[in-house]
Formats: sequence, C-alpha cells, structure tokens
Amino acid sequence: MGEISSSPTAVPGSLHALVLESLDDDQALDVVSIPLEGKSSIADFMVIASGRSTRQVAAIATHLAERLKARGHGSPRIEGLPAADWVLIDAGDVVVHLFRPEVRSFYNLERMWGFGDEPAAAAGSA
Repeated sequence: MGEISSSPTAVPGSLHALVLESLDDDQALDVVSIPLEGKSSIADFMVIASGRSTRQVAAIATHLAERLKARGHGSPRIEGLPAADWVLIDAGDVVVHLFRPEVRSFYNLERMWGFGDEPAAAAGSA
C-alpha cells in the first residue's frame, strides 16, 4: 500500500535524520519511519519506536527534545511524558510516537496507516 522502512534513510542534516540519529543513539527499538508527504498535512514523516520501559521511553523523549532544541529546531510539543507509556513528540515536519512494547502492540499505529499487522511484521516488509 505504501512505503515503510525499519532502517530509514534520511537526508543528512535534516530534521528527520536528526530524529533517527537520536533514537539510534538512545537504543530505541523497532524504529519505523512512515513517509506522509502528499498523504497527510500533519507532517512529512511519522516515526514510531519503542523503549523497553517507561523510564527508557521518557529518557528517549527527553533526549530527543534536548537535541532538537540544541540543533536549532525549537522546543517540540510533547504529550504523555509523565506516564511514558506512549509519548508523542511533535517536531513539526516529523511526528514521533514512542511506546512501551505492550502499548505499541495494542494501538498498532502501523496498521492504522495501512502498514502491516504488527510492528515486527511491518519492519520485515520493507
């Protein structure tokens, strides 16, 4: 139906590349990037990733926000940080969803956007 990538390539120096680099540095799991350009006006990319625990999800979100601000992308809007089961980071052209694995399976955003049944299945179909 569309393109999805578990090991997405991004234009070096872009906001998308910075997000992917930050998630990789913080050892986010099952990173999936869904291109939205031309399909949605909310963003150019939706990035979905998991952390092993609420503590890791919160740390990944906090580090990402700090890196975005430090690199001149402003302060992103963040929702869900106190509970850290599902944290949404709106960085403008890139929207990031960070989940605990159980919560990610329950909501299954990849399927909602037409990209597979499970995060692992979506990642394997790239």
